[in-house]
Amino acid sequence: MNTEAIVIRIKTPSGDMDSSVDCPSLLNFNDLLVAIRDVMPEATVTAFEYEDEVGDRITVRSDEELKAMLSYYCNTMNEQRMNGLLPDPLQIFPRAGKTPGIRNIHGLKVNTRPNPANDCSHAVPDSIANNSLKKSSAELKRILTNGQINAQDIHYQEQLGHGNGGTVYKAYHVHGKRVLAVKVIPLDITVELQKQIMSELEILYKCDSPYIITFFSAFFVENRISICTEFMDGGSLDVYKRIPEHVLGRIAVAVVKGLTYLWSLKILHRDVKPSNMLVNTRGRVKLCDFGVSTQLVNSIAKTYVGTNAYMAPERISGEQYGIHADVWSAGISFMELALGMFPYPQDPPVLPVSQFSEKFVHFITQCMRRNPKERPAPNNLMDHPFIIQYNDGNAEVVSMWVCRCLEERRAQLAQGRM
Repeated sequence: MNTEAIVIRIKTPSGDMDSSVDCPSLLNFNDLLVAIRDVMPEATVTAFEYEDEVGDRITVRSDEELKAMLSYYCNTMNEQRMNGLLPDPLQIFPRAGKTPGIRNIHGLKVNTRPNPANDCSHAVPDSIANNSLKKSSAELKRILTNGQINAQDIHYQEQLGHGNGGTVYKAYHVHGKRVLAVKVIPLDITVELQKQIMSELEILYKCDSPYIITFFSAFFVENRISICTEFMDGGSLDVYKRIPEHVLGRIAVAVVKGLTYLWSLKILHRDVKPSNMLVNTRGRVKLCDFGVSTQLVNSIAKTYVGTNAYMAPERISGEQYGIHADVWSAGISFMELALGMFPYPQDPPVLPVSQFSEKFVHFITQCMRRNPKERPAPNNLMDHPFIIQYNDGNAEVVSMWVCRCLEERRAQLAQGRM
């Protein structure tokens, strides 16, 4: 992290207040919170936010989240200087505490009692007010009491991303001697997001597939829930450029197998897109982010959740939908990865036959049928010639491509710093 002095601009309703920090590496969360409270003495400030490169607000409630914010800001400063610009101050937006009556509607509580040496730092929700969520409450209790990771054993290394109500970090588990991805989610979030968190935990706990991200543990600390999963060092596919067909074919096989596994459990993903497809340098491909997934009931659903750009036509129009909606989302995702750009505005989107194999074009065309009944069923997806062609278990092809892309990215980053 850059150790030179920075200027932090505290944004308040009554005006801005600039504060100079001589040594950012020594700054901690409580010190900054005290400075904010001095500026806003009448407000109960318990956290603050900053904006990332796309303008999304990211909440800071701890030293590790503060460290991630400062690291992001230092990188931004360096980029501005390389472009001949004077760095902007780090702008933060104080968050006043909400009244207890509108927070944490599911009764999630923090256990403040000391834990035995071999116990897990878990605080299990006592109950859930909504009767329809009682089953979820029982599931959540079982998940949290089966965890194998203590909060004290987690060393946070860097922020990987932000979304779906939480922030994802790369972290190291000391006792397990392994790198993890830890999704940290505040509890002062909307009712809908709290439901999505429980949905994600239940599905991760239930799944046991090489094509679904592995779940290790979850725990509560300081009104935050942390979900620990395996770390995929290649990241998500949305950050890669155009993927060659022979590589994408093997990625498609893994994604289809992951979706087929979910469907066998009567789970509809509902948010299939490149950013929810992860890869690693060993060539493994796995699905993640089940916050908007749902159990299938008679193979139909009516709720409107997910990412609009990847939604099937029947979902956008508010009609009933089922497994075939995931098929459309997978198809549009594969098209984007093949083209290196989002394929609209063609209706329906089609692959240019001059650039791709006949099998691949046919596979995408089948997935993108406007009528959901004309799209392939799960068993037909695996039997398609394009999937059969690349269902050879050759992870080395994906591994070499991921490693090459990561090396090119590192080289470009190093060149930009020169």
